[in-house]
Amino acid sequence: MRFFIAGIIQGSIKELEIHSQEYRIRIREMLKKHFPGAGVFCPIEHHPNSLHYAFEKGQRTFFDLMARAGEADVLVAFLPEASMGTAIEMWEAFQHGRVVLAISPLKENWVVKFLTDAVVNSLEDLEDFITSGELDMLIERKRSSRQQ
Repeated sequence: MRFFIAGIIQGSIKELEIHSQEYRIRIREMLKKHFPGAGVFCPIEHHPNSLHYAFEKGQRTFFDLMARAGEADVLVAFLPEASMGTAIEMWEAFQHGRVVLAISPLKENWVVKFLTDAVVNSLEDLEDFITSGELDMLIERKRSSRQQ
C-alpha cells in the first residue's frame, strides 16, 4: 500500500514562504499507525527547499511529484484553502483510478467535489475515518471496481 500526502505548501502566498506543514506529520502518524507496512510519500520531506530550486530542478521535481501522485494507491489531500499543485496531484490520482481523500471545508469547490472519493472536515475527522474502517472499505471498493 502506497500513500501520497498532498496538500497546500505555498498556496496563494506571493512571497517565497510556505504554510505550516505540521499537518503532514499528523497524517503520516495516522497512516503509519493504521497501515504499519505502508509506504507514505511526503513531497516536503523529500524537497524541503523546493521554493529555492533552479528552474530546471523545480520543473523536474514538479513533474516527478505529479507522477508519484498518480502511482500511489491513496492520495490524502489537505486543503484548508485552494492549492493549484494539490489540485493537479488530485487530478493525476483520479485519472489513474486511485483513492482520493480530501481534508477540506471546500466541499463545493469542483476539484474537491468531483475528484474525491471522500471528504472529511478536519484532521480529527480523518482520524475517525481511518480508525472506523471507512478508509479500508473505500480502498477495497475502489480496488474491486478497478478489477471489473
